[in-house]
Formats: sequence, C-alpha cells, structure tokens
Amino acid sequence: MGKHNLGYFLHEGVSNMFSHGFMSFASIGITVACLLIMGTFTLVAVNANELLAGLEQENEILAFVDESYSRNEALGVQRELEALPNVLTTTYVSKAQAMDSFAEKYADDPLFQNLDPEILRDRYVVKIESLEQQSQTVAQLRQVPGIADVSAYEEIASGFIAIRNIASVVCAALIAILFIVSVFIISNTIKLTTFDRREEIAIMRMVGATNGFIRWPFVYEGLLLGFLSATLSFFLQWGLYEAVAQGVDTSDTLQLIKVVPFQQLWPAVAVIFAGAGILIGVGGSLSAIRKFLQV
Repeated sequence: MGKHNLGYFLHEGVSNMFSHGFMSFASIGITVACLLIMGTFTLVAVNANELLAGLEQENEILAFVDESYSRNEALGVQRELEALPNVLTTTYVSKAQAMDSFAEKYADDPLFQNLDPEILRDRYVVKIESLEQQSQTVAQLRQVPGIADVSAYEEIASGFIAIRNIASVVCAALIAILFIVSVFIISNTIKLTTFDRREEIAIMRMVGATNGFIRWPFVYEGLLLGFLSATLSFFLQWGLYEAVAQGVDTSDTLQLIKVVPFQQLWPAVAVIFAGAGILIGVGGSLSAIRKFLQV
C-alpha cells in the first residue's frame, strides 16, 4: 500500500464519516454506551475478585474446642484440622491468650478487664485457601471430634462470591449482545455511504479497480468510528470509575469495600477498549461493503 494510496484512503474515510454526520454521531454514541456498559460490569467483576482474594488472605474461621478437653487433648485436635481439604493453616489459641486479646481489643472499657479466662473456650484460628469452599470446610470442621462449635462470616463471603459470579455472567452476555448491536449500527452507517456511492463503486469495478482499493476507504471509516468511540469510552469510564471509587471511600457503610485504583487498571482498560472499538468498527465496515463487492 503506497503512501499516496494511504493518504487517499484516509481522506476518503474521514470524508465518508462526516458525510453522514447524524448517523456517524449515532454510531459513536451507541458504541460508547456499549463499551461503557461492558467496561463497568467487567470492572465490577475485577473488584469482586480482588475483594475475594483479600478476604481469603484475612478471613479466619474460629473452631472452638470442647470444654471437656484438656490442653493436651485440645492440641491433639490440630492434626485432624490440618488434614482437612481447603485448610491452609491452623493456630491454637488458649483461653488465657483469647482473654488477653479480648482485653486488649476493649482496653478502654473497664467492663471487659480482669475477666476470668474460664468463661472462654480454647480455640483454633483456621485460615482457608478458597472462600468458595468455605461452607463445606465449616461443615467438615464441625464433624471433627473435639470441636464443639465453629464461627465463620459465611454470609459476607457468599455475598461477594454472588456479586462476582453475577457480574461475570452478565458481563459475558452483554459483551456478546452489545458487540453485535455495535457492529450492526456501524454497518448501517457505512451502508449509507456505500449506497450513495454505489454508481461510483460500479464504475471503479468496471475500470478494473481491485476490491481492496474500493474497500479500504470504508475500512478506515469504520476504524475511525471505532477508535473515536473507544477513546471517548475510556475517558468516560475513567471519570465514572473515579467518582464511584471516591463515593465508596467516603461512605461510612461501605468501609469493608476497597476499590482497586484505576491507575492499576487503565493500561488494560485502554487496550481492551481500543481493541474492541477497532474490531467493532472494522467488522461493521467489512459487513457493509461486502455485498457491493460481489461479482
């Protein structure tokens, strides 16, 4: 492809894009909306995964030892706990250690000082590998001889897992549906240009112009529409993400949620948006021009 041809193709592509201003604007608007919706659900899924990873690192299950067990008997339970699947580590905590930790946590409240450790139970702090298997692990812990009770925040973990799974499924479905919609809109926009120039295209074919020479201006038009859509989508997504992140950070009721900084995500978001926008634009242009190049 020579420099003169490249300049011609670019000039024709830009001219085509502006020749149908409203449809080009509609194509960009629809594609931007589609990319924003896809990007938002994808980022929700990413943040849900990060939250789950953090919870897996910090989450602790408390397995309380039967009160009738002596210290030696309580220590003997540890081997059975560690043999369970999904159990990462177990730490024995005696009644006295638990009371010291409790008193330190509530150091400013005299009601919780100088309490008898015997009111508490010996326990094991159990850390697990996967939160998705937490319910099964809790059930298995309850079956271990010597374990009288188990305490775990199953509802919180289940909630985050549900959010992650829903976001992933919705994201996959939306990507498929909105991709088709975007390609359809851009294809129809370019079809207007090809329809207006159908006589010119026919003459070009009669004088021996190659399909590539005819096709490239429309490909560049689609590429420009897709790239402009991707650029607008990226900056709108950035602003929307930062606004939501700031709202979460300043909220008193969402302190457990830590939003991944956009500075860590923007390179991947930019590449995905650019790739999706260009693919949508070029795919739409190729779909539109195909029937005009049929012999």
